[in-house]
Amino acid sequence: MGNAAAHIVWDWNGTLFHDNDAIIGATNAAFVELGMEPITLERYRALYCVPVPKFYERLMGRLPTDAEWEIMDEVFHRYYAEHRVRCSLTAGAAELLAGWRSAGHSQSLLSMYVHDELVPLVRGFGIEPHFVRVDGRTGPSGGSKAEHMVRHLKALGDVEAERTVVIGDAADDAVAALHVGARAVLYTGGSHGRSSLEEVGVPVVDTLEEAVEVAKEMAA
Repeated sequence: MGNAAAHIVWDWNGTLFHDNDAIIGATNAAFVELGMEPITLERYRALYCVPVPKFYERLMGRLPTDAEWEIMDEVFHRYYAEHRVRCSLTAGAAELLAGWRSAGHSQSLLSMYVHDELVPLVRGFGIEPHFVRVDGRTGPSGGSKAEHMVRHLKALGDVEAERTVVIGDAADDAVAALHVGARAVLYTGGSHGRSSLEEVGVPVVDTLEEAVEVAKEMAA
């Protein structure tokens, strides 16, 4: 089999989409709603995990109640929607997507961001044609990506898991990849600092360019 069978599943938030500022702002807006102190980007990157209620537990010292979670989730998404308009693609991302495609490889996008909001956003950046499929989250927020990854790969049809590499910025991206028998490369520019990513045991890189290079070697 030729190299054409290599496939990348990209993550969106914090990976292709550089939205750290909007995410931190939205997290802090949700905390203020419950009378909690705001947190810094460093603290966020050190503690962030999914499912998200577990992340809130690390910060609050207890799990949020169902009512608190609903309030926080609603405030988070409202604030994020207002502020994401100032965010852009990660530097060099569009060129990397075009390059991977013109080399004859396939790629898709799987995000835990709401599907109906994700698609117009991706379209607005003019990168949608690079992907064979774009999937956002349908159903409630707060869960893991693993089950979504199962559905995503099934929907891709002739893409083989063992020739697939997931590129993301969170430990959960690697967990989702391993869940379906794919590989993963994690990028340090998003929601996690390097030290928490290295605990997962997959390659960790500082640029998306490096991520694509490693993916190329893995899927060869």
